[in-house]
Formats: sequence, C-alpha cells, structure tokens
Amino acid sequence: MLATARQTFFGVQRRAFSTTPSRAYDVSKLILIGRLGKDPEIRTTKSDKEYVAYTVATTNYPPPPPNPDGSRIESGTTWHHVVSFNPAQNNYLKMLNKGTQVYVEANFELRDPDPNADPSSPAGQRQIFLRHENVRVLKAPSTSESLD
Repeated sequence: MLATARQTFFGVQRRAFSTTPSRAYDVSKLILIGRLGKDPEIRTTKSDKEYVAYTVATTNYPPPPPNPDGSRIESGTTWHHVVSFNPAQNNYLKMLNKGTQVYVEANFELRDPDPNADPSSPAGQRQIFLRHENVRVLKAPSTSESLD
C-alpha cells in the first residue's frame, strides 16, 4: 500500500539501495596522510607529456598486536609512489618540499603482472598505480627536517 502511494505521488517507484549493474558511480580512491619522502620530481612520458612524481611515507598505527612473549614489533613505514598529470596541480606540487605533511587523494588501479616478465622485476609483480587527484598541505616541514 505504501509503495503504491509512493508510486502515485512520485510517479515512479524508487529503492534506497539498488542492485542493478549500473557502474556510473563506482569509485576506487585512496586517501593518504603522511610526509613527502623527497621533493616532487618533474618527469616526461614517452609522448613528451610532463607529469610530477612524488612519494608519500605513511606509518601504520596502532602497531601490530604483541607477540606471545609480550614483545611488540614496531610499526613499519609504507612508501606510496603517486603521479600527477594535472598541469595546475603540478605547479603547486613543484613548490612542496621533502618532509611536508600532506593529505592526498588518489585514484588507484591494480595492475596484474606481465606473464612474460621476470617475476623479480617490477613488471613481473602486481602493482598499485596511484594517480593524483588532490593534495592539501597539513604541516610544512621544520627547518631541521627539510635539511635532511
């Protein structure tokens, strides 16, 4: 009865959650909060298109759970390699320095290994390709951090 009233009032019946195969709103986004591992670098593709590559270091918190003997392994640092093809963002990225704490939004693509490549080479391993979407500076590096 309620569905009939809703259909009469709104003209069509709508569901809050749809199981239809529409892919118009699919998203694969990664959010990083960390520090730049080095100054962003300007690079060029094979077709002479300029882009900026930079690395963000993150540390996983909380640390892993304690071992049976009570000792705890320290949290490790993960290095994320990000590329930006947006010229307006590239000019901003060029001004950032190593040690800057940043908030980064990136689209990611999981690339399967090349079956013909050597398994020990990067092409022979599964890779996550991070394409820069947005960056915000959270904290500039202190003078001692930027001199390292």
